[in-house]
Amino acid sequence: MQVVPSNAELFSHIRVLISLVVGLGLTRLLTGIARIIQHPRAKPVYGVHLVWVLFVFVTLVQFWWWEFRLASIDAWNFEYYLFIILYITLYFLACTLLFPDNMDDYSDYRDYFLSRRAWFFGFLAAIFVLDFGDTLIKGQAYFASLGWEYFARNAAFVALCLVAMRSRSLRFHVAFAWLAIAYELTWVVRHYQTVA
Repeated sequence: MQVVPSNAELFSHIRVLISLVVGLGLTRLLTGIARIIQHPRAKPVYGVHLVWVLFVFVTLVQFWWWEFRLASIDAWNFEYYLFIILYITLYFLACTLLFPDNMDDYSDYRDYFLSRRAWFFGFLAAIFVLDFGDTLIKGQAYFASLGWEYFARNAAFVALCLVAMRSRSLRFHVAFAWLAIAYELTWVVRHYQTVA
């Protein structure tokens, strides 16, 4: 006789994997920052790059916090599981793009960031697209509770990421980075105070 795990057991199992991948992403970001602090003259830093590091850090922590809502799913299936794994994998890949294994081929972080912008912003755009699916998995009522701002926010991030993938304009990248982190911090304060 096959034992079927409860939803609570399934969520606990999935939560462990989510935590591992989030932990790897956070480790990558924190190790990259530590490397800059340890060797400040090794490669000149780029402010826009650091703002995106902060942005990904905030959104990754926010993701981890808000994925607790997955506990309310009535019936888990392999498709949900696979979707969540794909979603969190994109976050990890974004983290690895912010801090590569080595910078030997690049003169500084600006050179590196601009050369990898299409990949980074492509992953970021995909994250905001998949966020719609993640929110829907948590239920129609929850999706509707976020209102028009949620849809506008994600759509705007996707559109701006698509522009950022192609643009080499330093002004655009500075403006987008600061606008993104400022907005995301207000979003977190307004929406993620409690899990209730």
